[in-house]
Amino acid sequence: MTRAGLGPVAGPGLRQDGSVRITVVSLLLAAIAALTGFGVANLDLFAPGRDTVPLLFSLAVVWLLFAAAVIALRGVRGRAVVVLILAGSIGIGAAAMIGPPNTSTDSARYAWDGIVANAGVSPYAYVPSDPRLDSLRPDWLFPAPQIGADGSARCVGERIQTVHRDGPDEVLCSALNRTSVPTIYPPAAELYFAGVRMVTGPGPAYWPLQLTGLLLSVGTTVMLLFGMRRRGIDLRRAALWAWCPLVASEAVTNSHVDLLGVVFTLAAVFLVTRERYWRGGIALGAAIATKLIPVIAAPALLRRQGWKVIVAAVVTFLVLYVPYVLTTGIGVLGYLPGYLTEEGYQDGTRFALVSLVAPGGAGVYVVAILLAGVAALTLWKTDPAQPWLGQLLMIGSTLIILSPRYPWYALLLVPFVALSGRWEWLVVPIALSIRMLVPSVQLTRVTLAVAVILIVAMAFRRAGPGAAERLLRWRPFRGRPPGRSA
Repeated sequence: MTRAGLGPVAGPGLRQDGSVRITVVSLLLAAIAALTGFGVANLDLFAPGRDTVPLLFSLAVVWLLFAAAVIALRGVRGRAVVVLILAGSIGIGAAAMIGPPNTSTDSARYAWDGIVANAGVSPYAYVPSDPRLDSLRPDWLFPAPQIGADGSARCVGERIQTVHRDGPDEVLCSALNRTSVPTIYPPAAELYFAGVRMVTGPGPAYWPLQLTGLLLSVGTTVMLLFGMRRRGIDLRRAALWAWCPLVASEAVTNSHVDLLGVVFTLAAVFLVTRERYWRGGIALGAAIATKLIPVIAAPALLRRQGWKVIVAAVVTFLVLYVPYVLTTGIGVLGYLPGYLTEEGYQDGTRFALVSLVAPGGAGVYVVAILLAGVAALTLWKTDPAQPWLGQLLMIGSTLIILSPRYPWYALLLVPFVALSGRWEWLVVPIALSIRMLVPSVQLTRVTLAVAVILIVAMAFRRAGPGAAERLLRWRPFRGRPPGRSA
């Protein structure tokens, strides 16, 4: 490494500057871990009369610290980059395990589905409140109701809901958020849930999935580092995943299965770019069979030998579904149709920005046209050797157009932010996090509009003069030259 005429070995001033930057990054990472742990232990959405202001403030501060750490990392060179990225990934992720889930109870359903599957029962066969499953219920998921002075039963606990079964007098206390509906999760996710519970048994509460989430998130960091090194991409970009507050919160604390879909999707990308099309298709099929959402990562992988990727993905998807179809039939669809209706996707009420110009049912058609257009553009313009920029466009645009109220859907976006170095797309998960904490349509429209403006502005800034004219000519999407930093 040389600088301004220095020889191969940097002088004392440069070494001192590097040490200072390493110290600054280390302190910032420690602050992120400390604030993450404090938030998990003390702030949640389940307390009676909850106040979301502390959560919003904590969210803002941790994202600012994250941004400062990523900027400070630009001045670090050599092996220290990898050490800091891995240490931050492990340390922040471990801090995210300090307490139980604080913004979602989905992992309670994951645990229950795994317990049911390990008992030899299809998780699609019965709703969790079904009396035929009473012998399987652990106390931490289904605590006994408390009997009041008047003899009535009531459920107590921040994450505990009351479910009335055959009548108002038969009360079931449940930590699950939809105890009376079938599971919604595809078969690869169900195998994952069963695998975790096969190791730990039904007794431990939330930490087994949190630990698994930590291992998968750190594994994703390692995968990114290896993939970036092989392709000559600046390793410092991996910090955009490794230290991202969304990853700590939604992959570890709340243990969302979307992370497993990220792992398979990223594996598919690296396999396809190495011309392992069949293997890449298998990984993509497993990703789609985990949460369905990774299907939007597919168009960018189809420019070269796309038929192999499609065939392998479809076969893998079907093979994973067949055992459940044979035992449960159409029940494998679970709560998916009901979920789409509940979330407002069938009548268009969920689309925050699209509903401004196409309210109601018309929004569904506008969204379909927009998504088809983005997919076509991605397929047309993506460089098959560097598909991550096309995937960034496809995944990020889908999140903006659909505007889900759950930020963990944006986990799929983050590794492609890292690979492409387009940090501005991280405003999308920030906007979705705000939407979850403050369910205001007007605020959601403002935050998503800000995200769109920033993304478009940065795209033209990166493209330089004449960007509009070049966009109309065929040229594949390309990332920065590999040696440049994020």
